Amino acid sequence: MSSDRYLFTSESVTEGHPDKMADQISDAVLDAMLEQDPNSRVACETLITTGVVIVAGEVTTAGYVDIPAVVRQAIEDIGYTRAKYGFDSEMSGVLTALQEQSSDIAMGVDVGGAGDQGMMFGYAVNETPELMPMPIMLAHKMARRLAEVRRLGEVEYLRPDGKTQVTVAYENGRPAHLDKIVVAAHHRPNVDHERLKEDMIEHVVNRICPADMMDNTTEVLVNPTGSFERGGPLADTGLTGRKIIVDTYGGMARHGGGCFSGKDATKVDRSASYMMRYVAKNLVAAGLAERVETQVAYAIGRADPMGFWVDTFETGKVPDERLAEICMEMFDLRPRAIIDKLQLREPQFRQVAAYGHFGRTDLPVLWERTDMADKLRRAAEE
Repeated sequence: MSSDRYLFTSESVTEGHPDKMADQISDAVLDAMLEQDPNSRVACETLITTGVVIVAGEVTTAGYVDIPAVVRQAIEDIGYTRAKYGFDSEMSGVLTALQEQSSDIAMGVDVGGAGDQGMMFGYAVNETPELMPMPIMLAHKMARRLAEVRRLGEVEYLRPDGKTQVTVAYENGRPAHLDKIVVAAHHRPNVDHERLKEDMIEHVVNRICPADMMDNTTEVLVNPTGSFERGGPLADTGLTGRKIIVDTYGGMARHGGGCFSGKDATKVDRSASYMMRYVAKNLVAAGLAERVETQVAYAIGRADPMGFWVDTFETGKVPDERLAEICMEMFDLRPRAIIDKLQLREPQFRQVAAYGHFGRTDLPVLWERTDMADKLRRAAEE
């Protein structure tokens, strides 16, 4: 990224994409269990294909959840309510294979340790109001808008599946121009392609993408193969955890490899990634750097992190080592403390299982607050 000019691309998918359906089902199960028992331990995976949903994993909970009912409600909310859409929430089979969490894992978590080993990253950059990379934020907003026009009936022939993609031209490290935009819209049979393209440009692209970053060199592609009649689980199997880059920073930052959906907050794949976003966002909001990446690592059963790291990519107002020291003083990175700080025992996860876990200023999620910015700024000035 040292080049004066380069292109960077990120994608998003709608809630009706098969992998995103699986993520939302897993998190709907998690939320239902947390609602019954806030101390539920959940590791829930979903596989979805033509006419069948399989929910498997390990859980420990004092509550009772009607898994098939939760699954069917999630699918209905997404919009798959008729067989001709490629999936039917009422008529499809639901198979459940859940067992108790391993006692070996529970032994470490019970005393406040991490539920697994691994490394987690956070990221923030001051190129959008959400302090997120522009490519992924525009892709998410277009995907949400694509779902919105379907739900509102503004484009009556749309169906739930869909994808978006945005390529941003950067100059001297800052977004300068939208180079390419892609919209893949699931639709009913026999829709004229020119009509579809015109509708998508009018109702989605032009409603979301900044006009001052587009010109006659911006290439807009709508359903590049010409048709997207066969979509959802009928066209492609969905699986929890296959959209981890969509869920995070669109590839702009590093990723530890663990997905979020279906996991309660004792799994540091989820909770520590949220905390790293919280730390990075507050550093940028404090004006201490234009761009920040953070990393933390854990060993299973241990509460204190194995390591913590800050990289400002030479945009920091104070040395990175000093920022790391300040963060270690001001943020408690033990798993139980993270859960308490960000209130991660609350059922709130299905709502972030589509359109990104970060940059969600439309939702009251605590990891997107910038309430530590002033304290960080004052500490750095001392």
